[in-house]
Amino acid sequence: MTFQDFNFDPRLQESIEAMGYTAATPVQEKVIPVILEGRDLIASAQTGTGKTAAFLLPIIHKLLTEPRDHHSVNCLVIVPTRELAVQISQALEGMSYFTDIGGIPVYGGGDGDLFTQEKKALSSGADIVICTPGRMIAHLNMGYVKLQGLQYLVLDEADRMLDMGFHGDILRIIGYLPKQRQNLLFSATMPPKIRELARKILVDPAEVSIAISKPPEKIKQGAFVVYDEQKIKLVSTLLRTSPFRLAIVFCSSKDSVKRLTFELKRNHLKVAEIHSDLEQPEREQVLLDYRNEKIRILVATDILSRGIDIDIIDLVINYDVPHDGEDYVHRVGRTARAERVGTALTLVNPRDQRKFAHIEKLLEKEVPKLPLPAELGEGPEWKPFERREGGGHGRGGGGAGKKGGKKPFRGGPGGGKPRPAGGDGQKHGKPQNRPPRPQGPRPDAGAGV
Repeated sequence: MTFQDFNFDPRLQESIEAMGYTAATPVQEKVIPVILEGRDLIASAQTGTGKTAAFLLPIIHKLLTEPRDHHSVNCLVIVPTRELAVQISQALEGMSYFTDIGGIPVYGGGDGDLFTQEKKALSSGADIVICTPGRMIAHLNMGYVKLQGLQYLVLDEADRMLDMGFHGDILRIIGYLPKQRQNLLFSATMPPKIRELARKILVDPAEVSIAISKPPEKIKQGAFVVYDEQKIKLVSTLLRTSPFRLAIVFCSSKDSVKRLTFELKRNHLKVAEIHSDLEQPEREQVLLDYRNEKIRILVATDILSRGIDIDIIDLVINYDVPHDGEDYVHRVGRTARAERVGTALTLVNPRDQRKFAHIEKLLEKEVPKLPLPAELGEGPEWKPFERREGGGHGRGGGGAGKKGGKKPFRGGPGGGKPRPAGGDGQKHGKPQNRPPRPQGPRPDAGAGV
């Protein structure tokens, strides 16, 4: 199915197209129609299957096309960690870009200004609130949270929340909500405790079970455990010594793409870069030169992890560990197409070891750890579950407390959010300090391209 098949509101469809979405993932194909029908849902879906878009897109559509209370929280998404709250909030920002729907993450660990911003949203009304249980309880205890118009409750990574001891907090939060609402529960696993929670919350739910796809067996996968300062030299060495017809190097941010491209050119490698700062004609010319083998090495963000379809790519290098399993599958899937074989190599720094181990768990396969070339010296030990200074734990340095670029919780009546120049004339647009127009094709994240 394509996203056109869901007949979303035109404003939402415009955002979807701007983000580069085309075909729906399996979980989106099954979940979106159920949510649009108004049914409760219990879904077994791993992180990395596209589930964030699977629940955000139909909820945004329904908020746009059905009456909503501008003085209440309309949708509550409960998640186990602040990192996930921020990630979903960023995804929402891209998906709602051309609409007047807004949201705010609500999580602990921030300063007083952050708490004040959350209080303002919760007391005056917000379209979508993405919260951690403990922080939401703190606000509810103060009595100002407006929930009378709430229509949608989403529990994401429910099994993880129960493992973390949030069962009582979840039931307490639900006790504040209107009885008439649509409930959506997502969990990677379905142990008895999740079934018991579902029986307490859901009403005649539809059930969906989706497993993450796996890379084809003809892709030879490997990983190098490295320090950050070894990365550029290792990529340069791999590109000089590995046999390939075409190679693509994926980075998780456009800044990394620019920096790596600069360094590879200094090392006399003929490379080109592609990311969202390039105009469309520039991107098309780079891809044409790459397809015609005028350029044999391409450094790119995830903007290409789905859309590029060139059969002769032999080598994929993940300069940064992908955000999740789905991104990994899409990146390495650029090689070994049309019955060809290919190689996919990933560089894993200490901060990203836990994230890569989680990807291996989703793939149900350990990726071989390869020895570094002798001239690079020793790399770090592979200890993915050891606590490390500086946190990260798979966030790649994207701090959860970062405030820049957050979208206000809503431009409701009188909100006065200006439209971007050349807008479609809607009453409510995006704030003037909005982030760049979304361009990445990633339906389960929303940042880094």
